[in-house]
Amino acid sequence: MSQEVEIEFKNMLTKEEYHTLLTAYELGEEDIKTQTNDYFDTKGFLLREKGAALRVRNKNNTLFLTLKEPASEGLLETHQSITQDTYDFIKSKGQLPAGEVQDQLYKLGIHTELVHLGSLTTHRAERTIDSGLLVLDHSQYLNTEDFELEFEVTNYEDGKRAFHDLLDQHHIKERNAKNKILRFFLASQEQG
Repeated sequence: MSQEVEIEFKNMLTKEEYHTLLTAYELGEEDIKTQTNDYFDTKGFLLREKGAALRVRNKNNTLFLTLKEPASEGLLETHQSITQDTYDFIKSKGQLPAGEVQDQLYKLGIHTELVHLGSLTTHRAERTIDSGLLVLDHSQYLNTEDFELEFEVTNYEDGKRAFHDLLDQHHIKERNAKNKILRFFLASQEQG
C-alpha cells in the first residue's frame, strides 16, 4: 500500500512575499512546475465532514488518486496511480477503482457515489533546505488566485521551530492557511 504521513506547516502569502521568497531561494521560471488537482466528495460532503479530502492530481501527464485523512501528527496520505480512462470513469460515474484508496475510503465508512467538485491549478516551486522542503504555491481556481508557503518536515517540533524561524527571517506575518480543497470549496460557495 502506498501511504505516508505528511507533516507540513502552511502560511498564506501576499503576491509580493511569494516573489520575495522565489528570489531569496533562487527559484526561477524553470523551477516552477504546474499541476492540476481535481477534487471529489460525496453529495453530502461526507469526506469534508471527516476532515478528509480526495483528489486526482495531474502532474507531468501522470495521474495520481490521493486520499488525505487526519493522522495523530499531520495527514495520512494514500496514493494510487491511475490512467486517464480510470480518471474519466471516476468523474463520470462517481466510483473509485479497486485499490488502496477505495479500501481507505471504506474504512472511513464512505461507500457513497462521489461528485466532481472542480479543478485547482497550482504553479509550484520547491527547494530542499537544511530543515525541510520549502514549497511555494501560486494557485488558480474559480476566478481566484492565492499564494502559499508550505514547509514539509519529518519531525513536528523541529519543523515548527524552523518554520517560524523562516517566517521571521523573511519578515512574513503568520497567516492561517486552510487546505486547498477547503479554499476551493469556500470560493465555490461564495460564487454559487
